[in-house]
Amino acid sequence: MWMPPAENQTWVSEFILLGFSRDPTSNRILFIVFLLLYLSSVLGNGLIVSLICLDMRLHTPMYFFLCILSLLDTGNVTTTVPQMLVHLLAHSQTISFSGCLLQMYVFSALGLTECILFVVMAYDRYIAICYPLRYTVILNWGLCTWLAAWTWACGFFLSLIHTFFTMRLPYCGPNVINHYFCEGPSVRSLACMDTHLIEIMDLVISVFMVVAPISLILASYVRIAQAILKIKSTKGRCKAFSTCVSHLTVVSFFYAPATYIYIRVNSNYSPERDKQISLFYNVFTALLNPVVYSLRNKDIQGAFLKVMRWNRVTW
Repeated sequence: MWMPPAENQTWVSEFILLGFSRDPTSNRILFIVFLLLYLSSVLGNGLIVSLICLDMRLHTPMYFFLCILSLLDTGNVTTTVPQMLVHLLAHSQTISFSGCLLQMYVFSALGLTECILFVVMAYDRYIAICYPLRYTVILNWGLCTWLAAWTWACGFFLSLIHTFFTMRLPYCGPNVINHYFCEGPSVRSLACMDTHLIEIMDLVISVFMVVAPISLILASYVRIAQAILKIKSTKGRCKAFSTCVSHLTVVSFFYAPATYIYIRVNSNYSPERDKQISLFYNVFTALLNPVVYSLRNKDIQGAFLKVMRWNRVTW
């Protein structure tokens, strides 16, 4: 039960992010590691966006959605990692209340948008394999633009609900967050009241944004598998299946840790384990996505070689 703060007690105006270590030597090593990971992630996703924009052959629905995924991954790591890098070298690890609110909102909005985008990408693969002759007719640019706008709008609206109720809770101390950024469950654990109802509401949103998309993705791939099995040529079946492998891989990288973090009723979690798992789906997934798509995708490789040849001729 929440008790109102005493007269000499003040509301929290800033939070302290503990991060991963208090040892200066360890922090310097972590700074170098995370800086390299961040730069690699931004450069990798930026390269994919640039190639898709520059090569007309990649102006298809599949690569349009892949471009949005790369933008979301870049935004996700940029929301959290630069501040974490500053805190690794600075003496103070504080973040203002409004800064924490903004970070939580943007990170949650981009993550929820990515959840919905994976469903849209599964639908794209479903149309491409089950209705190949009508692919560009069904997924015309008008529908692609509408799907993209709807995806962003849903993600940012649902994040607004989550952030509003979390930050409206009373925070009267302590103000130390055992995390490297303002993530909802970690911040909510500091509230000066019973957060059970807020946790239930968050669970409902999480189930809707995790279980529902996974169900739709699985349903799409059941139909895709049925269509692939009808292909008589072994080479044709392998080619059709290979177009889905990259999407299934990044979906697994994203949803497995996100499910662990957000699909639970109570806040009795291990902070250290949560930080490590959050780091995986925040930083490593953003780094692995361009690697998965570029290494297995001949169109991306061809676009890269084309740009390199053009640059060589220009110079």
